Amino acid sequence: MTPVASPPTRSFKAVAPVIALCWLAVFFDGMDVNIYGAVIPHLLDDPSLGFSPGKAGTVGSWTTFGMLIGALATGTLTDWLGRKPLVTASVLLFSLGSALCAAAPDVTVFAAGRFVSGLGLGGLMPIGLALVAEFAPPRRAALATGLMMTSYHAGGMAATGISLAVAPDHGWRWVFWAGVLPAVVAVPLVMKWLPESPGVLFAKGRIEQAYAVADRFGLDRPGSSAAPSAGAKGRMTAIRGLFAPGVRGATPLLWIASFAGLLLVYGVSTWLPELMRASGYSLSSSLTFLIVINAGGILGMLVAGRTADRFGPVKVSAIWFLLTASGAFLLRAQLPLGVAYVVVFLTGVWLFSAQVMVYATTARVYEPGERATGLGWVTGVGRTGAVVGPWLGGMVIADGNASLGFTTFAVAAVLAAAAISLVPVVRRARADAAPGPTAALAGAAD
Repeated sequence: MTPVASPPTRSFKAVAPVIALCWLAVFFDGMDVNIYGAVIPHLLDDPSLGFSPGKAGTVGSWTTFGMLIGALATGTLTDWLGRKPLVTASVLLFSLGSALCAAAPDVTVFAAGRFVSGLGLGGLMPIGLALVAEFAPPRRAALATGLMMTSYHAGGMAATGISLAVAPDHGWRWVFWAGVLPAVVAVPLVMKWLPESPGVLFAKGRIEQAYAVADRFGLDRPGSSAAPSAGAKGRMTAIRGLFAPGVRGATPLLWIASFAGLLLVYGVSTWLPELMRASGYSLSSSLTFLIVINAGGILGMLVAGRTADRFGPVKVSAIWFLLTASGAFLLRAQLPLGVAYVVVFLTGVWLFSAQVMVYATTARVYEPGERATGLGWVTGVGRTGAVVGPWLGGMVIADGNASLGFTTFAVAAVLAAAAISLVPVVRRARADAAPGPTAALAGAAD
């Protein structure tokens, strides 16, 4: 038996390679998600595929339906098969989907390509979140999560920039060909440098490797309590753990918050340019709003992460969602262009980081052995909101009612704020009813 060693102090410097690789993978995730929203105006203006606002919304929902399946499957399988293989598979899938879209002869093949992309996009996020939650310094977990998620918005800005630079002169297909880059750039780096979870290695019986990774990155050496259960039976045990005493009330609330939050995120990411164009802004200005809202998202991740490490992710998420509702309500009016840019930027500061703080709360609610499964199901069930958001936006745009679209997003933000606010309430009530270890853990999500 290898003697127990005192691991080095865990710091951002020690775990920087893990966060950097997750950042890169999620950057391409954000680029692929936002490519579709960035080219929708060009797709609608191209008669060759026969796109209409209604069909465009349906295709967007196929993307998020794939993400739902990918998140549920990967969140459940990652503790069994390992983080690195599934990160690699996820990146390859959404790169393949982008290639299918670039070569699509009709709407059906294009929709199939977006569905395949969705499988990879949905699978990547819960793994990246679980890795960062596992490797980050405990008191800086929310900041590390926010830092990693800045990449999503950097990717969104890159997608819009590529669309503005390439689509007008070379067509929208070349924008999707750019979406094949992750398979060439990210996959080799992930395969060579991304470490496997020590808990997963321990569960597979690779104990020496588990200890080596833990020691290298300053983690506690895993034991049987921190390792996920192996095999199909272990996966069912992890799923049942989401409804164990102490968390059974929090689980559906996290699902509701994620549903409403992702309805917002994907509804806005898909339809913001068309909503702004329907409000009277020019096409170029409407596309620029995507860059502005993602720039706000980057700042918001850093601010929310630092604030949540001090005050707790629940409080930050709830307040940020309410501020998002205010921003969406303001956008119902046709504001002067400069004022609209400011409101969209601030809405980006609040919107995306509010949803990420739902994930940060989830990482605190569940124990290490159930964390990846919990994150997978919170993101997966939430993807039903991501399915509804693009479809709902398409229906609203088809009726030419941009004001109703912004009102719908504001209502979703209020629902998310209410659900996430109740998570510590139900956990505290459970702890009061059953004092002991449960009571000690009940305040962790505050």
